[in-house]
Parts: sequence; C-alpha cells; structure tokens
Amino acid sequence: MTVLHSSDFFPGSAFPVAIEPRIPQEDFPEHHHDFHEIVLVEQGSGVHVFNGQPQALSAGCVCFIRDSDRHLYEQTNNLCLTNVLYRGPEAFRFINSLRDWLPQPQASDYNARWRISSPALRQARDLIDRMAELSGHYSLENQAWQETLFMQLLICLRKGGEALQDENSADTRLLRLLEWLNSHYGEEVDWASLAQHFSLPLRTLHRQLKQQTGSTPQRYLTRLRLLQARHQLRHSESRITDIAFQCGFGDSNHFSTLFRREFGCTPRAERQHAL
Repeated sequence: MTVLHSSDFFPGSAFPVAIEPRIPQEDFPEHHHDFHEIVLVEQGSGVHVFNGQPQALSAGCVCFIRDSDRHLYEQTNNLCLTNVLYRGPEAFRFINSLRDWLPQPQASDYNARWRISSPALRQARDLIDRMAELSGHYSLENQAWQETLFMQLLICLRKGGEALQDENSADTRLLRLLEWLNSHYGEEVDWASLAQHFSLPLRTLHRQLKQQTGSTPQRYLTRLRLLQARHQLRHSESRITDIAFQCGFGDSNHFSTLFRREFGCTPRAERQHAL
C-alpha cells in the first residue's frame, strides 16, 4: 500500500497546515499517510473507498481522513478536490481542543463524511485560499493567522452541515435527497413520490441531480447499489443472490449483467478475487 509522508507536503515548513488542490483528482490507489486530511469536494463525482467502505462523492461532500485511515479514489468524473492537510490535532501552537470540532471516532454515530450547503462551501473555499496565501512565507504571525483560519474552517464546516438541515432551498433539498439515497439504496424507489417527499419538481430533481453527480437519477442509484454489492461480495459470506436482493436488484441475472458492465467482471469473479 502506498504511504504518503508529511515531509513531501510540509517541506521545511513549521506551518501545521498545507493546502493541496487536486483539479482534477484522478483515480488513486489505496493509501494512507502520516498526517491528517480534510477533503472538500468542489465539483464532479467519484467513489471514495474509506477503510474498505465505498462512498459516492459529489459537490458539497467533506471527508475527514485520519493518519490511521486508508482510502482510495476510483471512477472519478471531473472530480475536483481541495485537500487541507494538517500534521495532527496536537501540532497547533496557538489553538487547543481541535478534536472537539472533528468527528469523534468513539461516538456511536461516528461519521467521517459530512455534507455542507453551497454557501458554506464557498465560505470554506475563501478561508482555504487565505490559508494558502499565508503559507508562502513563514513567520510566527503568519502561523498564528493560519491556525486561526483553520479553526474558522472547522466552525464553518460544522455550521454548514447544520445549516443543511435547516435551509429549504432547492439545492439543500437535493442534498438531503442524496443523503437519503445513500442510506436507502436497497429500497424500491419511485422518483415521482421521492420528488414530492423532498418538495422538488420531478424535472428539477432530474436536472439538478445530473448536474450534481454527472448521472441520471436511476444511473446514480444503480451505481450506489452496485458499489454496496461489491463491498458485500468482498467482505461478507452472503450468497450472491441474497446480496443482489439486499442491494435493490429484483433479478440476480440482471444484477450480474449490470455488475459486469460497471466493474468488468462477474460478481462470482469479484468474490473469488477477494478471497
């Protein structure tokens, strides 16, 4: 497995934070690093496999990667990321208690992937740009400013996720729908009913979901189902037919056809390869 070292991203710098844009982010094999990372998805789509668990990415996603986590990117489609690297919560000189603003691994509802509203994404982008400007020249004052901006970024991300629950714009309702699909991919989906549930005109749902993910609604849902099926094939002993039904496919033969089209191999071959 590839290991990324802090010495390659913080060369000779006392700054605790480094900004690493990926425009675009290509497919990247599984890796881990000796630093921590906050990943902001600005546009495009892709799959983030985090500690073996696939996650669909689109604009507004925020991923928190610890030095102990392993992850990879695949099936990227104009995926543009900004990575905010930091040496660790204890590496900051002027601020304390950063862990309180990060996802808590010991929590029963631990979630290392958030979604934030569009205004929060723009605000986060501005804070990151200001941090990047400071990193050109080291001074104690610039380090203090950078750490202050990093703290503001964490607050922005937290509030941006909370605002997503309160705002009622069409963009926000679409993001809530995407989160619903991530949790309910195995259920039968009636797009007209779902559009009504999230107070979105059906045509608006189709248009905005394609803009957000690069796929039609049904194609996006099928991809979610296939990703989860592949994960179960690799990490469970359930029968292939049972996995197909659990992931929302009513016919195992159709599931096999779609799986081969998406991943280039049959479900049986995927399972044998994982053994």
